[in-house]
Amino acid sequence: MLPAEILKKVKLLEISTRKLVNNVFAGEYHTAFKGQGMTFAEFREYVPGDDVRSISWPLMARTGKPFIKKFDEEREMSLFLVVDISGSTDFGSGEYFKGEAMTHLSALLAFSAVRNKDQVGLLLYSDQVEHFVPAGKGRGHVQRILRDLYYHKPKSRRTSLSSALEYLSGVLKKKSLVFILSDFYDEGFDSSLRMLGRKHDVAAIVVRDRAERELPNVGIIELHDAESGEIITVDTSSKAFRDEFQKSRRELEARRDRLLRQAQVDRIDVDSSGNYVDALIGFFQQRRRRR
Repeated sequence: MLPAEILKKVKLLEISTRKLVNNVFAGEYHTAFKGQGMTFAEFREYVPGDDVRSISWPLMARTGKPFIKKFDEEREMSLFLVVDISGSTDFGSGEYFKGEAMTHLSALLAFSAVRNKDQVGLLLYSDQVEHFVPAGKGRGHVQRILRDLYYHKPKSRRTSLSSALEYLSGVLKKKSLVFILSDFYDEGFDSSLRMLGRKHDVAAIVVRDRAERELPNVGIIELHDAESGEIITVDTSSKAFRDEFQKSRRELEARRDRLLRQAQVDRIDVDSSGNYVDALIGFFQQRRRRR
């Protein structure tokens, strides 16, 4: 049995998310992503203005009248959420930690998918594949995914995105939508991410927190590395230290950004301490214009 607190969180998130999906996201999601192909639906008699390339010449030869072929888009797709649950996601300076923002974004994507009758799957990772849920349909399946996002206890605090991507490449048999939600503070994931993107429609949702980039002047504090467990005491009143800290963060972000560019996948930047909804809507609209 799950704790009542977890069930309450899932219910509240479902209520808030479904309002957004019903009012905004479902239509944006539907138009942003193509189906898996086109299937023949029926013949219809030709009317002026129809594309002559759609005329069935064999049928016209038999009937003496021009008919065109109508096709319907195969809409059903599979959406996979690849969610980072390493130690660095347990940080946030605003209303939500980065991990909580990833859970809310996952809910928006999952409910948008089931509203469009698509399947949804989940992969949670640290420096290993922690949990995998095969793609399934319906509201009940999404509720199960949200419970797993809230309730799963990571076995490790460290990160290895490449191991998760290699696992996913092995289990996905048909082309899927893949959203990777992480802060992407990792190394050497570009080749596995690029390989996944060659077969699947992949987007990297980069979840950041503005406090990670600038250390405030608050005197002597302890800094805790959430992944390694290392704790150091620093004097934030030292301008030289703050400048060095910002320099190291800029270098870390530059390495991350270079790896993402090399991977050649779509990218969405999200601030966990700000409005992450607009960033996702903007991505959907950009994808729709590219179709």
